[in-house]
Formats: sequence, structure tokens, C-alpha cells
Amino acid sequence: MRILLGVFASGCVFSLTDWVFAGILFHDKYNAHPEIWRLAPGKSEVSSVAWSVALGFLTSTAFMAACVVFSIRGYQASFEFAGLCWLMIPVPLLITNALFVKLHPLVVFSHSMGWLAKLCVAALAAALIL
Repeated sequence: MRILLGVFASGCVFSLTDWVFAGILFHDKYNAHPEIWRLAPGKSEVSSVAWSVALGFLTSTAFMAACVVFSIRGYQASFEFAGLCWLMIPVPLLITNALFVKLHPLVVFSHSMGWLAKLCVAALAAALIL
């Protein structure tokens, strides 16, 4: 039950970090290359936002499960694991995408920092719950 509480709490905070880092920070830079975005101006983003929130809960669940499976306990170990996950997955993925897709460097930076924030939230939840 405590793990579900941790997943729920961190998943809710994930959506807020996405809103800050992917929706507010450097928002005007998304229009530097408008042709790359899937949604046309005036179209609803509700479906995309819903999927993003759902995937945030999946990330939170997977992080918590990895902490249980690998016996990661405490603040230091959880945050170290979060940092390694960040360097291992979203940073290379975002940079590689930016090498092939026209993305403003500040958009790549904000998304990278957003992932770091999300993983730190998951680390904090894991350290408190487990």
C-alpha cells in the first residue's frame, strides 16, 4: 500500500514538472521550428497530455519497482540511481533526437531538466516510502 501511495504521489508531481519544464519554460522556443510538432495550431492537446500523464505514472511505477528489485534504500542511493537513470536514458535520447530533428537547444535543455526533476521526485518518494 505504501508503494502505491508513493507511485501515486510521485506520478501526480510528475505532471506538474512536465507542465513547468515542457509547457512553461522556454515555451516560445517551441515555435522556432513549428513544422516538427504533431499538433496543428488550434487542435486539442487533451489526448497528448493524457498520455503524457499516464506515462509519468508508468515511469514512477518502474522507478519504484527497480528500487525494490535492486534493494535501493535511502536518500543517497535513490538519488544516485535517479542520476544514473537520467544519464543513461533521457539525456542520450534527447540529444540524439536533437541531432536529427530540428529542436531548439533550450527545448532540449528544458526537457532534459524536466526528466532530472521527475527522476528526483521518484527518488524522493522511493527514499521516503521504501
